[in-house]
Amino acid sequence: MMGQSESAYAYTVFTPTFNRAHTLRRVYESLSVQTFRDFEWLVIDDGSTDGTADLLRGIQAEAKFPIRVFYQENQGKLVALNRAVETARGRWFLTLDSDDSCRPESLERFAAYWNAIPTEERERYSGVTVLCQDQHGRLVGERFPSDVFDSDSLTNRYVYRIKGEKWGFQRTDLLREFPFPPLRGVGLSVVWNRIGRRYKTRYVNDVLRVYYVDGDGQSITAEKNRTLANPEGRAFSRLDLLNHDFDFFRYAPVHFLKAFVQYARFSFHSHTPVWTMVFRLQGGLRRVILIGLIPVVLVIVVLDRLRYDEKGRARGRRPETLHTDNLK
Repeated sequence: MMGQSESAYAYTVFTPTFNRAHTLRRVYESLSVQTFRDFEWLVIDDGSTDGTADLLRGIQAEAKFPIRVFYQENQGKLVALNRAVETARGRWFLTLDSDDSCRPESLERFAAYWNAIPTEERERYSGVTVLCQDQHGRLVGERFPSDVFDSDSLTNRYVYRIKGEKWGFQRTDLLREFPFPPLRGVGLSVVWNRIGRRYKTRYVNDVLRVYYVDGDGQSITAEKNRTLANPEGRAFSRLDLLNHDFDFFRYAPVHFLKAFVQYARFSFHSHTPVWTMVFRLQGGLRRVILIGLIPVVLVIVVLDRLRYDEKGRARGRRPETLHTDNLK
């Protein structure tokens, strides 16, 4: 494992992919024309079956920059991220998804924005984040309050309420310090929040990434909404939020109340007893709020079960069982 001072490259550009042979060349082509050349491209193929391996071998043969490819059985993006961080040879870690592209000067501008931070202050920063646009040139998400804005992910979300897709790099050493929980259903925000509690990010109103969307304005890579899939990981994400970010409750009370409801909902669906989910929360006020919301959550869980039963009958098969023994 390399430290920051011994990194072989400025950037590791990481692309996780699963059956994206039809879009991966777009990523490669945007990296091929970068004006800043001190980077490697690290690709982890998460069990593709569409010819991705052959495509990547062909790209490696023609590329004029280093490319490393690893294959793993399908385990999800978080496992791929942890593996990529561990093997990364760049001091900065930048994820570029398998159906995206970026501007030719993206890596050069990122480096300039980082170098503009006074040297003696850089240890307090985790990275640089910029804006995205879709393939039609429309801004995706909201701009930052000023063109150069030093803040953190938590303050941005709850105090400034900045929404929408963004793009940025993180220091590789910090990602090694804060690995992603390898549990399906856990949101990426768990790690961004953990970093944000201790480090600042430099946010810049510069559009450097092209975020491809379909005709309805949805991300091409957006996973279909499977509300109750992976309930353990979804419950874990809400628990982490409630235990560590509750100081922001006064800025976004509705957001946190929804998090309480979702935490209990997914806990029920993962067969967690009521008192266990209550005592996993830190602090009496959090526990009181959760207990007060339990009747609402029970109604939601019952409706979940009815919906799944109805889907099962409509498809002519046995419905998926959502155990509710722990509701008693």
